[in-house]
Amino acid sequence: MTYLHPVLDHVTDRIIERSKDSRAAYIALMEEEAERHRDRNTALPCSNLAHGFAAAEEDKQSIATQAGPNIGVISAYNDTISAHQPYGAYPPRLKIYAREVGATAQVAGATPAMCDGVTQGQEGMELSLFSRDVIALATGVGLSHLMYDSVALLGICDKIVPGLLMGSLRFGWLPAMFVPSGPMPSGIPNKEKQAVRQLYAEGKVGRAELLESESKSYHSAGTCTFYGTANSNQMMMEFMGLHMPGAAFVQPGTPLRQELDRAAMHRLAAITSGGNDYRPLAKVVDEKAVVNAAVGLLATGGSTNHAIHIPAFARAAGITIDWTDLAELSSAIPLLARVYPNGSGDVNHFHAAGGIGYVIKELLSAGLVHGDILTVAGENGLKDYGREPWLDNGTLAWRDIGESGDTEMLSTVDNPFQPDGGMRLVEGNLGRACFKTSAVTEDRYTIEAPCRVFSDQKQVADAFKAGELDRDVVVVVRFQGPRANGMPELHALTPPLGVLQDRGYRVALVTDGRMSGASGKVPAAIHCSPEALGGGPLSLLRDGDVVKLCATNGTLSTTADLSTRTPAEAPPPATGTGREIFAMFRAGADEAEKGGSAMLAAAGL
Repeated sequence: MTYLHPVLDHVTDRIIERSKDSRAAYIALMEEEAERHRDRNTALPCSNLAHGFAAAEEDKQSIATQAGPNIGVISAYNDTISAHQPYGAYPPRLKIYAREVGATAQVAGATPAMCDGVTQGQEGMELSLFSRDVIALATGVGLSHLMYDSVALLGICDKIVPGLLMGSLRFGWLPAMFVPSGPMPSGIPNKEKQAVRQLYAEGKVGRAELLESESKSYHSAGTCTFYGTANSNQMMMEFMGLHMPGAAFVQPGTPLRQELDRAAMHRLAAITSGGNDYRPLAKVVDEKAVVNAAVGLLATGGSTNHAIHIPAFARAAGITIDWTDLAELSSAIPLLARVYPNGSGDVNHFHAAGGIGYVIKELLSAGLVHGDILTVAGENGLKDYGREPWLDNGTLAWRDIGESGDTEMLSTVDNPFQPDGGMRLVEGNLGRACFKTSAVTEDRYTIEAPCRVFSDQKQVADAFKAGELDRDVVVVVRFQGPRANGMPELHALTPPLGVLQDRGYRVALVTDGRMSGASGKVPAAIHCSPEALGGGPLSLLRDGDVVKLCATNGTLSTTADLSTRTPAEAPPPATGTGREIFAMFRAGADEAEKGGSAMLAAAGL
């Protein structure tokens, strides 16, 4: 029997037991749906079928006669987001790849795809988290045509991958695979970019210099190269077996990228119910796969946004995972990677040094990840993902990964950068929250100071510019949760708080809002739950209350007596930039620890 670390074993068993009834109900529904939709020519009347393939041109006859599998493509293409710009050229190519193996492909639908990088600090960020529900719903609309035998999911960035997964899991009798397009080439060094941002925050350089620096960093088609939510998404899909192995960080427009895309379509044709290797998404995404996603996140110091996304997509598969599970896993999972903003090199450097395949290989060797999962790729479970793709005289192949190509970026289980995974649960009389330690120096794991309370990012920026925060301070930014304003990313807080820390002050952030893998070096208790709106404890804090945040002991508390206080009044609901039409999502959202989803809450999942 293959060795499995006892913490991994225990947490997985707890999740399986907790999810027993909901998972059984989900699998029963998927099996019922699989039987009902096994033969689309029987299930769909002729008129419906004719509508479905009317514009299929050369593929019409094949679809009409079911000569081969028909692969539905759900695309999050737009050419505003650099990561998704390459997808504009994908449908014609994917159809060719499908025909090579006697299959067909149709674009089943498109989803929106917004960029937190464009909207950070702006009003549009308040739509961001709920765009995940919209993407899931749009995926469901596309697949509801019931014309497909498997699904190619074209999406990469922050809410898009979780949303696509949530939607496609409700059609989980179909095999599905993510087809990434890869990161852009590296731009200016990350330290240089961060230095210019801080100089701008201090007023020492102007907007022109800042824009020039940013444009040298985000400069072409492909995913942004820092290790934030988008690239953490790609890592998790590898750990769950939902990519072709090693596909995550191969750059757009390269021969290897093309061959991986081709292989994905060939594989989607091979794993349908009509063949001998049926791999429905509902069976691929099980409790072990969900735990693997969490393990990968912890071992690589990935985005804290996934403390919200993992519970959400797990629920779509009938699985319940919470922050206690993540924290307990983190206690056993060593930090093996330091990728910007947790290190100096970006995902291109990470990939070149051995990347995700190296991390998987290391974890497998130590029994720290489930190797015996069903993947889309082959018969070897996760072991297939501990190798790297390459072109052997033009033919796609996989080869073993040797030692780390950069020991400052990738280390071993025996000599990790940290003994734990860098994500800790903090809790106390201010609620439950997440603390990401992997980018924070250990001497700042504990911050205790009087707090200053704000209701939005602009108030913090104004106080910083006025010199009101030049002291030891815990900055509390409340009314930023899902029900209050959609739980926006609070990236705009990072430069001023970083400046204060560099000036020698003991600084921390406490918020019911979100911060991602780009959150950086300032200690922060994020995603505080219950949120301030509705009477959560953050609504009871007042300026000057002493707040203690301690990652070492898992503490988030105040010495103030909150029992006699009434909640502070929340700001009125914001309007403009479409925020008013998202009111139904805010009203229906559940707490951050459950995933902050209105859709899942309304569905009773």
